[in-house]
Amino acid sequence: MSFDPRALPPMFHIDVSAESAASEPQPEGDKQDIMVNLLRQVVAGQEKQRELLEELVHHAAAQHKQRVAELGQWKKANPELARRCRTAAETLARVQNEFLEHLTDEVVDSEQNLLDGEFMLNEFVDRFGPRLAHLNGVIQVLAQLSVQSESPKAAKR
Repeated sequence: MSFDPRALPPMFHIDVSAESAASEPQPEGDKQDIMVNLLRQVVAGQEKQRELLEELVHHAAAQHKQRVAELGQWKKANPELARRCRTAAETLARVQNEFLEHLTDEVVDSEQNLLDGEFMLNEFVDRFGPRLAHLNGVIQVLAQLSVQSESPKAAKR
C-alpha cells in the first residue's frame, strides 16, 4: 500500500518544492520600499501599544487615587478607631513575630521528617499555613486603616 498525496484534499497539500517558489510572482516594487512599509507598520503598532499602555496607567492611577482619598476620609471620620487599628496592628505584628519564631523552630526540629514524608509536610502546612495567611491579612487591613504615626519632623512643628 503506497501513499498517494493527490488523495488528500487541497487544503492539506502544501507544495514546498523550489519549483513552486520560483514560479510565484515576486512582489512588485523595490525591496527597500517593502522594508520601509513594514517598518512603518511596526512603528504604527508600537505607537498604538504605547497609547494603550498610557491609558492603562492612567486608569490604574485614578483607581489608586480614589482608594487613597476614601481611606483618608474614613480616617478623618474615625480618628479614634484609626488609632486603635494602629495599636492593634502593632500588637499583632509582635504576635506574628513570635508565631514565626515558633514556626521556624518547628521546621528546624522536624527537618528530616518534613523532607522524608509528604504526610508530615501536609500536616505542617495545614497546621501553620491558614493561621499565617489569615494573620497577615488582618495585619494588612489594620495597617491600611490605621493612622500613620507622625514623623519626628512633623511632631516638632
